[in-house]
Amino acid sequence: MFEEIGMKKLAVIVFLVTLLLLSGCTTNKSNEDKGTNGVTPSNDNENGDTNNEPDEAGFMPFDYPPVDLEKVAFILPMGGMTGGHVTPIDHQYYVSYDFDKGDEAAVDIAVYSPSDGVVTDIQHMSVAAGDTPIPVDDYRLVIKHTSTISSIYIHIDVLSDKLSLVDPGLGNYSSVNVEVSAGEVIGWYGGSVDYNIVDEDVLLGFVNSDSYAQESWKIHCPDPFDYFNEFIKNIMVGKCLRTADPVGGKICYDVDGRLVGTWFLNNTNGYEGADTDRYWAGHLTIAYDSIDSDAIVVSIGTFVDSAKQFCVKGNSPDPVNVSVGELVAYELVDFNYYRDEEVWDRKSFVHGLKIKNNDYVQGVILLQLVEDRKLRVEVFVGKDASEVGGFTENVSIYVR
Repeated sequence: MFEEIGMKKLAVIVFLVTLLLLSGCTTNKSNEDKGTNGVTPSNDNENGDTNNEPDEAGFMPFDYPPVDLEKVAFILPMGGMTGGHVTPIDHQYYVSYDFDKGDEAAVDIAVYSPSDGVVTDIQHMSVAAGDTPIPVDDYRLVIKHTSTISSIYIHIDVLSDKLSLVDPGLGNYSSVNVEVSAGEVIGWYGGSVDYNIVDEDVLLGFVNSDSYAQESWKIHCPDPFDYFNEFIKNIMVGKCLRTADPVGGKICYDVDGRLVGTWFLNNTNGYEGADTDRYWAGHLTIAYDSIDSDAIVVSIGTFVDSAKQFCVKGNSPDPVNVSVGELVAYELVDFNYYRDEEVWDRKSFVHGLKIKNNDYVQGVILLQLVEDRKLRVEVFVGKDASEVGGFTENVSIYVR
């Protein structure tokens, strides 16, 4: 069914691990195929009854999953922080069983339109941004389902025949108008694909939404699981590594007047940054891990010369309790995920993963809210808390 078309590299960097996906295939499969994702179609339960009803706003939950869930080993929730993704990631990752096989991984996981809609945007991507950019050859798609609700996919490897006709070409972007039906196969992927929902009727609680003008959809990214009927939602929840609510993940942790949440170096245009090549350089997030929601994570846009994520030695104080005037010195340590006493292999589905911190301190970040939306920040590389007496002339100001 699939023909080899060569090898490409795609970086799916999630939670301090770089997953190199080497794949190459094309397909002659019909773009009109309907997805049953290896299970009974979700609008028919085991008794043959339909339980799918519109919600109070009149929205009808999706009857098809975003991908063939039978071929998905696990789902990484929204909200991870890794590498250049200094702020919590606004999409989920649907990871295949063979994502670690490199160029032997099959590009055979169907991607579905979860509901009727119109493909409005196609980007044929040529590079995955980061401190070490990686060449890619895959697609970002936007499907508009209603006037306010859209699906976004990133890293689809092969487009359906219908969508291939409007492929803008490697490195290009195009606005298109292609109707797709619920369950229609829009492409295929191998390894991992990104998925999220944008609902313009949902406004996340960022302290300053204007800071996200460069990627304005971020302020409208709820838990995608809530948009699927109960049958599909239960399957996705069961495959997700996160167990805390919301199970599909979250990206907004801001609390006005508290340390917790995302900050931007002053006078660097918020999320947009001062340098388009390293827009994340001035980003800073003090929040919680997307899988182990008890673990405090410090995500820094520039630590020495690259973006880096750490946990906090002692996992205290909780940033949601730190208010104006308090001085906090977090000792920064590397970490790993464990199931009981065993290190997670980062490729198997495991519920109940917990973070354990390393002992070696990589540095200290000194933090002090001077106003509700103004934060003093200084990073001391290679020092521990006993070696940091206070701010120096190298202190920076971050804002919301």
